[in-house]
Amino acid sequence: MDIKKIVVAGGGVLGSQIAFQCAYCGFDVTIWLRSQGSIGRTQPKLDKVHAAYIDAIDGMADGTGAWCAGIANSDDFDKDACLKKVEDAYNGIKLELDMKKAVSDADIVIESMAENETAKIDFYKKIAPLLPEKTILVTNSSTLLPSTFAKYTERPEKYLALHFANSIWKNNTAEVMSSGQTGRKYFDKVISFANDIRMIALPVEKEKSGYLLNSMLVPFLLSGLDLYANGVSDPKSIDLAWKHGTGSPKGPFEVLDTVGLTTAMNIVEQYQKVPGLLTPVLRKMMLPYNFKGMKAILQKYIDEGKLGMASGEGFYKWN
Repeated sequence: MDIKKIVVAGGGVLGSQIAFQCAYCGFDVTIWLRSQGSIGRTQPKLDKVHAAYIDAIDGMADGTGAWCAGIANSDDFDKDACLKKVEDAYNGIKLELDMKKAVSDADIVIESMAENETAKIDFYKKIAPLLPEKTILVTNSSTLLPSTFAKYTERPEKYLALHFANSIWKNNTAEVMSSGQTGRKYFDKVISFANDIRMIALPVEKEKSGYLLNSMLVPFLLSGLDLYANGVSDPKSIDLAWKHGTGSPKGPFEVLDTVGLTTAMNIVEQYQKVPGLLTPVLRKMMLPYNFKGMKAILQKYIDEGKLGMASGEGFYKWN
């Protein structure tokens, strides 16, 4: 089966990026959204991604920016051609509220919704009877296991995880993880698809919450939040300690603002609720963590509309 038509379910930070990257690489892309209000929230995200691609291409052309392998190879870079692909992608993405219409001829559906188990189950129950026989269904969940949802998809052999890093045009990795019931040929097709959208496909052969990246990233973020929740220090100082001590470009609170505080809240709740997500060593380290304090801090910011970079303010103010 040739993959041509892509449907992204959810237009959040990563959903909008995934859709744009697929469209940039020449695929027919539709974003399915729950409501008219969702369109109002998604379009500004697409506008920002559009601008980010243009800025990245300008920086690649004049040497002032980092090279973005998700956009072009250095040996055959053509600025004008890349800019044309950006405009074609931006103008070509369709936003659709009718689920049946959105998935009517989909080759692959990428679920990119909030880290909420109940909401995801409800989504899969609704979409399962509408999908064509050919459709491969993947989740971009950052912590939840695909085996949790496989039975609700009515196609467990065609269901697996495809997880992207934020800013996928430059952090161009895609973790491909089987649910345990996934057919090998569909696993391989998703690996090929990830490569076709200029990602470095990383096979995850054994199901693991957090995959590769988040198995390392989440403990780092929780450690930063715990320091703040316990009044040890403030976000800026914690970030500076990490950045200057390790040479990393971002500290935990800058990363939290990037992924969004709603996602951060879902992750905190998930790890608090299910200690088995952690390895024995990390569980011993983290169970004394002040999860209650972390949730209180995040809830305060969320209640104030400070959702992170996408809203213009989180732990930091963003232009």
